[in-house]
Amino acid sequence: MTTRTLMCIIPHPDDESLGMGGTLAKYAAEGVEISLICATRGERGWSGPPAERPTMTDLGRLREGELRCAAQTLGLTEVHFLDYLDGEVGQADPQEAIGRMVRHIRRFRPQVVITFGPDGAYGHPDHIAVSQLASAAVVCAADASFPDADNQPAHRILKLYYMVDSIELVKLVEQLMGGIHFMVDGVERSHVGWLDWMITTRIDAGEYWKTALKAIQCHKSQLQGDMSQLHLLPAEVHRQLWGNGCFYRAFSLVNNGRQVERDLFAGIP
Repeated sequence: MTTRTLMCIIPHPDDESLGMGGTLAKYAAEGVEISLICATRGERGWSGPPAERPTMTDLGRLREGELRCAAQTLGLTEVHFLDYLDGEVGQADPQEAIGRMVRHIRRFRPQVVITFGPDGAYGHPDHIAVSQLASAAVVCAADASFPDADNQPAHRILKLYYMVDSIELVKLVEQLMGGIHFMVDGVERSHVGWLDWMITTRIDAGEYWKTALKAIQCHKSQLQGDMSQLHLLPAEVHRQLWGNGCFYRAFSLVNNGRQVERDLFAGIP
C-alpha cells in the first residue's frame, strides 16, 4: 500500500497544536507521514512578563525547541522552517516565499496540504499571508516551468484544505477566555466562526485530545496569561477544544459534492 502523505503549512510554532493538534495526532497514529512547514520561529510570540522577555534570537531558539517537542508528541514525520521573522511574513518577497514552499512540496510530495484560511482565524496578518502564499505554492508546485532551488520535478497535490473554526468553538473560547482579539493597523479583528454549511470536512479526533494537550504543553513560553490555567479545564471541555477538526476543502481533484467529509483523504484511492 502507498503511504498517505500530508503537509501542514503554518506561520508560527503552536499553530499546529492549538489549531489542529488532535487531527494531526489522529492521522499520525494511523500511519500517515506528516510534514510540518513553519514560516517563522515565533520570535515575537512572548506572552510572559515584559521584563523577562528574551532577545528575538533567544526566543526564536526557545520556540523552535518547543515546536520540535510538540511535533514529536504528535507523531509528525518532519519539521522545517522557512526562516522568516514573526510578524513579517506579509512583507516577504512572494516569489521567494512561494519558491521555498514549492521546494518542500516537491520534495515531500504530499497528497493533501493544510494551511490557514483566508480570514487567518482572527485576522492575524501572518496567518493570512501564509494562506495566500501556500495556496499559490500548491499551484506553482504543479507547474513544471516554475523553478525551485533543487530543480525537482513538478508535483500536483490532490487536495487543499483551510483550517477553520466553527461558531461553536468561537463561542466556547469566548466563554473560557473572553475570546480572541487582535489589533491590526489600529482596528480590532476578532475570532471568525464559520457557519455549519460552510465547513466541508469534520474530523473526529476525540480520542486524541490528550495527545494534543500534551503537545500544547510543549509550548511553555506561550502558556502564560489566559493560557496558564488551561490544564485546569474539565476533560469534556478539552475534548471540545482539541478533538474536533474543522476544515474547508478549497479544492479537490478526487471528490466533490455537499456531503460533509469525515476524512481528509476521502476520495484518494
